[in-house]
Amino acid sequence: RAVELIAQTRGERVDLSRIPFDDAATYSAIQEADTMGVFQIESRAQMQSLRRTRPESLDDLTIQVAIVRPGPILGGAVNPYIARRQAMREDPDFVVPYDHPSLEPVLRDTLGTIIFQDQVIEVAMAFGGFSPGEAEGLRRAMSRKRSAAAIEAYHQRFIEGAARTHGADEETAERVYAMIVGFSGFGFPKAHGAAFGLLAYQSTWLRVHYAPEFLCALLNEQPMGFYASDTLAHEAQRKGIEMIAPDVNLSGEECTVDAEGRIRLGLNFVLGARSAELAALVAAREAGGPFCSLADLASRAGAGRAVLDRLAWAGACDALAAAEAGAGGTARARRTALWRLGVAAPGTAVGDDGTQLALPLALPGAPELQALPDWDAMIADYATTGLTLGKHPAELLRHTLPAEAVTTRDLETLRHETPVVIGGLVIARQRPGTAKGIVFLLLEDEFGTINLIVPPDVYERHRLAVRSEPLLLVRGRLEKLPVAGGALNVFVHDLRPLDGPGETGADVVELAGRGAEAGLAAVAVGGAAAPPEDERSVADFRGVAPAVQSFAAGRRR
Repeated sequence: RAVELIAQTRGERVDLSRIPFDDAATYSAIQEADTMGVFQIESRAQMQSLRRTRPESLDDLTIQVAIVRPGPILGGAVNPYIARRQAMREDPDFVVPYDHPSLEPVLRDTLGTIIFQDQVIEVAMAFGGFSPGEAEGLRRAMSRKRSAAAIEAYHQRFIEGAARTHGADEETAERVYAMIVGFSGFGFPKAHGAAFGLLAYQSTWLRVHYAPEFLCALLNEQPMGFYASDTLAHEAQRKGIEMIAPDVNLSGEECTVDAEGRIRLGLNFVLGARSAELAALVAAREAGGPFCSLADLASRAGAGRAVLDRLAWAGACDALAAAEAGAGGTARARRTALWRLGVAAPGTAVGDDGTQLALPLALPGAPELQALPDWDAMIADYATTGLTLGKHPAELLRHTLPAEAVTTRDLETLRHETPVVIGGLVIARQRPGTAKGIVFLLLEDEFGTINLIVPPDVYERHRLAVRSEPLLLVRGRLEKLPVAGGALNVFVHDLRPLDGPGETGADVVELAGRGAEAGLAAVAVGGAAAPPEDERSVADFRGVAPAVQSFAAGRRR
């Protein structure tokens, strides 16, 4: 999709098989973990690893995409491999250690560690004296579920074979076999890693040299990848790519890139709008020209009232509403469009393919409506498109945070182990089975992202907030270790949900009096008591927060 967009917008035909595979800018982005949206190397764990391994070739990337897998992790390959890469960068004369000289030919590329499935077979043959058939049997045993017994059947044979073939002592043989057993978790074959590494490089090359087209293609393929559309849009804005909201007169069904390199959201980003109605709207615009008024839109678009309401609340009709309202109408455009389209007579569907158009009758003027506050506009954005192109939620809440709160930008200038307070939007939650109960959160504010490490005791104290709250305030300690290659983490000591503008905590009352007070309130209003509008702000956001990678459940709120 990105290659096609490049041809449409720039008139250039890109052949990804002929791009330079030693591009300095591409490898610089990879080494700095500037890979959001890039296939296979965009996850939180991969980004942390990239800063330490700093790949310099396709061979390095082949290993990189394979290393953050349960097999290499459980097999104890990750930290030794990274440590040896770093040692080789610092000391060109560094000699890679091998458990036995016979392992060097088969483990040279991975610096003495087992990272690929193929290496299990090669190690069993080179060190354990296995025949090709026996080595393949071991590999198959490792690939089965609950394979501990099947793997153990090869244990003694391996120890005896190593002694017979190389005179290896039992301790060394046990250590090598432990590497193999540890690898029995999921791991890549080398050919798989090579294919994915190539795709990762090509994707990063496109991201570096054709960023608007690359992002536009990603948005048009959603849902896919590690990050939600909202996170991808914020990353684009931080990189200076202008994002434009959908517009009934300018947007196509999908996202597009204009001549100035700006990305305009497609009408298909409006949640709840049927594709057939959006296609009819675009067809009517192309056949009869741009819509000249809200009444014209309602009569010609072929969209039902529900879709028109969604388009208006998404801001896709703001230009028409502002033009009709004249001076000062821009600030109230969204509410004006929603009100006026609410009284319009839209066209109605007839049969499977037809639409009975309505007369473009003049619509009554809207009353004097208040401008939409920034917070409410953001809620409307998330409710209708799943993302916001306006102010980030953390920016809108900045004035409510404690005075000592910092931003992700501030973290770059702070020392290692500095106590910090930081708030933002949760964009990923992970609790890997290999992490011994530690939960990893990725927090975003208006300036960037930061990785949060939540230890088991903190997670147990705040389980509900960690698992479900979209906005968090965190207290912890900044980790800025030299061996991390510039990666930053916050080790969390405490956390709580963020409050919205004007929101206060609920009063604590005795249970005995609670029922009576609630009953009086209900009688006073003729029903259940409702909280004031400004106290519903974060509750409203919880209902529309973007779906993010959450534990092993895929994307959810």
